[in-house]
Amino acid sequence: MYQTWWKVLTVLIILYTLFAGLLLGVPRLPIMHETIRNVYFHVPMWMAMFTVFTISVVYSIKYLISGKPEHDLVAVECANTGVFFFVIGLVTGMMWAKYTWGEYWSNDPKQNSAAIAFLLYCAYLVLRNSIDEEQKRAKISAVYNIFAFPVMVVLIMILPRMTDSLHPGNGGNPAFGKLDLDNRMRVVLYPAFIAWCFMGVWIASIRYRISLIEYKKNAID
Repeated sequence: MYQTWWKVLTVLIILYTLFAGLLLGVPRLPIMHETIRNVYFHVPMWMAMFTVFTISVVYSIKYLISGKPEHDLVAVECANTGVFFFVIGLVTGMMWAKYTWGEYWSNDPKQNSAAIAFLLYCAYLVLRNSIDEEQKRAKISAVYNIFAFPVMVVLIMILPRMTDSLHPGNGGNPAFGKLDLDNRMRVVLYPAFIAWCFMGVWIASIRYRISLIEYKKNAID
């Protein structure tokens, strides 16, 4: 029971944020109007992505220290899950951009940086599949993952803030503040952050258990 309570809570909170995000009132802002509701879905995807990518790099470090294949499996399955949320984050962002900026891709610095970071993790997955020898694959991909994570953080969180950007909170464009995110939105957005981060961990744990079963089966064969 102690292992399932947080999963039940995660599902309940996600259902709450889905319904409340669509039904509760939102500030009437120029340009964005009702599209501001996308903040409930777009931003939590990035939070979930950062969560599982962080777990991934931690377990890559643990693998290099311990050499345990289980640690490598956690790292790669968290990376796979992170890429999944990365895609959703990009798609929801593009849809939002179409309605607010007039086009799906406007070459905004944060959009371009996010695309580069996405390719960085795609290269990580390609690298793993290109090496046949198990231990060599695990070590090289772990080292790559350790270097890719801070580069991703710089690309998404730091560089866009150093230049002009359409994104709130970047390049002098103010972030959502007390006039934008009123209490009606906070009671939906903050639970969404927590729930989708838990969902990311949940998906990664399922993928890990499947990979572990396959690994043990191959070891026996």
